[in-house]
Amino acid sequence: MTDFYFVRHGQTAANAAGLKQGCINTPITYLSEKGKQQAQTLHDHFDISFADRIISSPLKRTQDTAAYLNQTAKLPISLDKRVLEISYGNWDGKKNADLQKAHPEVFDPVLNDVLPSYATLAKGETFDGVIERVNDFMLDVNKQSPDEKIIVVTHGFTIKAAVLAAMGNPIDVMVIQEPDNTTVTKITLANNNYYVKYFNRSANAAF
Repeated sequence: MTDFYFVRHGQTAANAAGLKQGCINTPITYLSEKGKQQAQTLHDHFDISFADRIISSPLKRTQDTAAYLNQTAKLPISLDKRVLEISYGNWDGKKNADLQKAHPEVFDPVLNDVLPSYATLAKGETFDGVIERVNDFMLDVNKQSPDEKIIVVTHGFTIKAAVLAAMGNPIDVMVIQEPDNTTVTKITLANNNYYVKYFNRSANAAF
């Protein structure tokens, strides 16, 4: 049984501005002062010393969040490209509201976020592609480390994709939104079965 604790990185200036960050790794996507405070608060409320290790997306915003979380526990950290954020292609770095205004047909009007059909317009990564790589990540880690508890510091859509993978990739992938910054989502993989223990849990909740 492998327990995955998926943590979304702290807020960035791009988050605050409503930009599609995707795989951009420039200063606007680094942790803002608020994001650093969020990461510190999560560290203060979420003792990760129970875990065996941390796996982080290679982007700076996730690595920095991992460093905040790991100040006390000093767990080994590795990087894995399979938990990178979705690449929005030509839409990386663009303002979400502007994109929605220009292309409302590929946006969910309730979540104000892209539908799977966005990928053709933006030449971006497909939802299925992200779900597949995150599913492969979890299956691979479970095979190599069947009895570990792992902190995975990653991105909003990537965590959504992990939950969708655990749900068997349902037809309606908009049934779940992306989690908030520095929240925790726990997924257990045991005997080839997924269990979503909790989703989008904040620092002041009981872990």
